[in-house]
Amino acid sequence: MQPAQRIESIGEGAVKISMWLAMLASALTAPAAVSQSYPVKPIHNVINVGGGGETIARLVAAKMSESMGQPILIEQNAAAAGSIAAAAVAKAAPDGYTFLYTTTNAQVYRPLLARNVPYDPIRDFTPISKLGEAILCVVVPPDSRFRTMKDIVTFAKQNPGKLLYATSGVGTTHHLSAEVLSALTGIQMVHVPYKDSSQATNDILGARVPILWTIFGTAYPFAISGKLRIVALNNTRRFKLVPDVPTIGEQIPGYEPPPGWTAYFGPRGMPQPIVQRLNSEIIKAINQPDVASRMDALGLVIVTSTPQELGAELKRDLERSAQIVKAAGIKPE
Repeated sequence: MQPAQRIESIGEGAVKISMWLAMLASALTAPAAVSQSYPVKPIHNVINVGGGGETIARLVAAKMSESMGQPILIEQNAAAAGSIAAAAVAKAAPDGYTFLYTTTNAQVYRPLLARNVPYDPIRDFTPISKLGEAILCVVVPPDSRFRTMKDIVTFAKQNPGKLLYATSGVGTTHHLSAEVLSALTGIQMVHVPYKDSSQATNDILGARVPILWTIFGTAYPFAISGKLRIVALNNTRRFKLVPDVPTIGEQIPGYEPPPGWTAYFGPRGMPQPIVQRLNSEIIKAINQPDVASRMDALGLVIVTSTPQELGAELKRDLERSAQIVKAAGIKPE
């Protein structure tokens, strides 16, 4: 190689190296640029729950809107156990301008209990953050013979197939909780599913059913007024608003409640800088004093997570819940 050719070759190599370094620098700074520029337009927060869950979602959205400088528009649709809203988010553009506030009913139980659910809870979503865990409970009329969960189990053993219990529907956390208790203790109870929690609550208030598995936020006002009595909490720990009420697990050793959480997910393929931004904004919003106190009043415990932790928990909960559904003999409808 002549000296001139060699110099030219070295020069070309230097140019290539410089181009490669420029591309690498661009790749490394791109995520930061995406995060800094986001958001530049209104964000759509689709929620597929009602009641207390919807209240919290709206509070969090308002706080996030203030912090992020863009409106967060709420789109609520709880139809079909939340699956319609979840399917819509799964099909949305993964640009951070549409995300879902949901519960275990839509992300865990619906895919296990309904035929032809139009989304895969793992494949079609990007986990963002867990928000909290619902406080659930077992309630009876104030003059009920049942003072404890042991009383309920003892009666059911002595009267197999005669004890009725109400829930807000087949395949809900409440229904599966009763099935877990039945499998653990060997009792046989008769499930009375209602279309919604308000109908079930009316019937327990009228003593038309002896036992109701429900959410704490619904039962607590009636417990305070003496119209209902909380026998046990369907959680792993006691709740500060009713510190004297034990959990089912404290009364029935070996009992572990099925999952019952609320969380945020986006469509599959969201850029990680945007996921992390939403995660930090959600956690910041939920820990503000006025939001946290509202959570307490509604019977929701703040439990946040990283996106990775939420994804791992979802997988575990799907596996365990599938086992519960199979053991209970519940067939998809």
